[in-house]
Amino acid sequence: MLSRPSSSRSALRPDDAVPAKPASVTAAGREVGARQAIQIFLAFAFVYFFAALLRGITATLAPVFSESLALDAADLGLLAGAYFLGFALLQLPLGRALDRWGPRRTLLALMLLAVLGCVAFSQAHSLTALIAARFLTGAGLAACLMAPLTCFRRILSPAAQLRANSWMLMTGSLGMLASTLPVQWLLPLMGWRGLFLGLAACLLICLLMVASQVPRDPVAAADASRHKAGYLQIAAHPLFMRMAPLGFVLYGGMIAIQSLWAGPWLTQVVGASPGQAAQGLFAINLSMLCAFMLWGAVMPRLVGRGLGAVQLMQWGLPLPLILLALNLLLGSGAGAWHWAAWCVSCTFVSLSQPAIGVAFPAGLAGRALSAFNLVIFSGVFCVQWGLGLVIDVLQAWGQPPALAFRLALAGYGALCLLAYLWFLRPLRLGAAHSAA
Repeated sequence: MLSRPSSSRSALRPDDAVPAKPASVTAAGREVGARQAIQIFLAFAFVYFFAALLRGITATLAPVFSESLALDAADLGLLAGAYFLGFALLQLPLGRALDRWGPRRTLLALMLLAVLGCVAFSQAHSLTALIAARFLTGAGLAACLMAPLTCFRRILSPAAQLRANSWMLMTGSLGMLASTLPVQWLLPLMGWRGLFLGLAACLLICLLMVASQVPRDPVAAADASRHKAGYLQIAAHPLFMRMAPLGFVLYGGMIAIQSLWAGPWLTQVVGASPGQAAQGLFAINLSMLCAFMLWGAVMPRLVGRGLGAVQLMQWGLPLPLILLALNLLLGSGAGAWHWAAWCVSCTFVSLSQPAIGVAFPAGLAGRALSAFNLVIFSGVFCVQWGLGLVIDVLQAWGQPPALAFRLALAGYGALCLLAYLWFLRPLRLGAAHSAA
C-alpha cells in the first residue's frame, strides 16, 4: 500500500496499489462541493475539447494541405508535428508555473498564445509560416490537460482523480471526433482558413469560462515553495523511469497515429476517398470516446478492489501489440474499425498519467505531470515526423505506398514491444528482491 505523500520522497512505490487520499480543498483552503467540482471540470473540459480538435484537425485536412500546398509525407508530418513540438517544449517551464502560480493563471496566460496561433495559421501562405503558427498554437495549449490534472490532484480523492482523468480524455476524444466529419462538413462553407478563425473565437470563449468558473489558486505557490525537487529527481523516480518509454513510444505513437497517420493509411493503403477517410476517423474517435467514458465509470470500482495502474497496464498492454501486428498483416484489409480497436486497446497506457500524479506530493504534481507529458508529446512529435520520413525514404527506394506504410509501422511496433519489456523488467527485479 501507499503511504500518504508528505515530502518529495514519499511517492508511489513501483508496485502501486490504492493511493492515499489527499486533502480535498481548493487553493483557498475550502472544501470543494460537488456542484463546484462539476463547474470546474466543465470549464477545463471545454478547453480540452478545442485543444483536441486542433490537435486532430490535420488528419482531416491532410488531403487539402497535400493538394493545395504540394506537401509530401515528411512535410505533412512536420506540419502536424509542429503543434506537438511547441506543446512539448513548454512542458518543463509549464510544470514550474503550475506549481508556483497555479492552474488557473497559467492556463489563462497560455491560451492567449493559442488564440494568436490560430489567427496566424489562418493568415499563413507558406509552409514555414504554417509551421510557426502551428508551433505557437501547440505552445499555447500546453496546459490544457496539465492544468486540470494539477487542479484535480489538489481537490479530488485519488479514485475521483482517475475518473476525472478518464473523462477529461473522453472530452478530448469528443474534440477529436469533432475534428473529423464536422470539419469535413464545414470545410466547403468556411474553407480551412475560416475554420481556424472560428477556432480562435471559440478559444476566447473558453478563456472566459476558465476565468469565471475556476477559483484562484494561491496555495499552489506555497506548496511549490516547500518542495524544491528538480526535474532530474522526478525523472529518477522508479515509477517515472518504468513508464517513460511506454509514454514516449506507445502513448505518443497512439496520439500520432490517431491525429495524423490513420487518415493517410485509409487513403493510401486502404484506398478510401478523403470523405470516406473522414468517416473512418470519426469511427476511431467515437470508439476512443466510449473507451474513456467506460474507464471513468469503472476506475473507482477497480481502485476500491485494490487494482492499481501498474497491474492493469501489465495485463492490458499486450493487446495493442497484438492488434498492431494484426493490422500490419491485414494491410489494405485493416480499415477504420481495425485501427479503432488498436487505439482503444492503447487506452490502458492512459492510466500512467494519474499514477504519476499521485506518486508525488501535491506541491510537485504540476512538475511531475508536465515532465511526463513532455515525454509523451516528444514521442508524438518523433513518431509523427519519423513515420513520415521513413515512408518517404522507402518510397524513394521504390517501395509502393502500402508496403512503405506497413514497414514503417512494423518498426514502430518493435519499439513498442521494447518499451513494454522495459516496463515489465522492474517487476521481475522487484519480485526477485522480495523473494530474496
